[in-house]
Amino acid sequence: MNEHGTGPPGSNSKEIIGKHGYLFIISAPSGGGKTTLSRAVLSRFDDILFSVSYTTRTPRSGEQDGVDYYFIPKDDFNKRIENDLWAEWAKVHGNFYGTSADLLDKGLASGRDMLLEIDVQGTIQILERYPESVTIFLMPPSLETLRKRLEMRGTESLAALERRLLNAKKEMTQKDLYRHVIVNDQLSIAIENLISIIEKYRSAKYS
Repeated sequence: MNEHGTGPPGSNSKEIIGKHGYLFIISAPSGGGKTTLSRAVLSRFDDILFSVSYTTRTPRSGEQDGVDYYFIPKDDFNKRIENDLWAEWAKVHGNFYGTSADLLDKGLASGRDMLLEIDVQGTIQILERYPESVTIFLMPPSLETLRKRLEMRGTESLAALERRLLNAKKEMTQKDLYRHVIVNDQLSIAIENLISIIEKYRSAKYS
């Protein structure tokens, strides 16, 4: 594991080890494996609440509304921007993505630990509002490996694939914004490392 950060920052904070839960943020370039690893976390910790993001993009094959994302029209998304209802939002690859502030506030205030999948732009916004968040970045072993993963997914045009790879390069240069970095080379090892990080924080909270 390629990890940086020393122990759980803020582990003595009453705001965290009190009534508030941890907000775990997982980011990765498109095709970096964040959805697969997030599902592994939720399978291991059935009491962690997953924050389902909102998006204006069209559902991919097999995606379910309210499970993978909440799929909403752009007009609805823009109204929520005007009413300041997003904890973070961004335009990515021509589509809008956002996280409900109400969902995070209620979940964390109730003491629930939460898991959120967002990109680097979103993480920067979230940290302004929730600075105690535990941020984890998943790195592909190489851009070539990432390209192959995106090609195997078969959901992108050549132009869209190149756009995602360009965005991935930019995101990877910002990995040091995160408390922890995991290289997702072998999936089973990456899952083990991710779960180990989350267990470390949760054991400090509940000890």
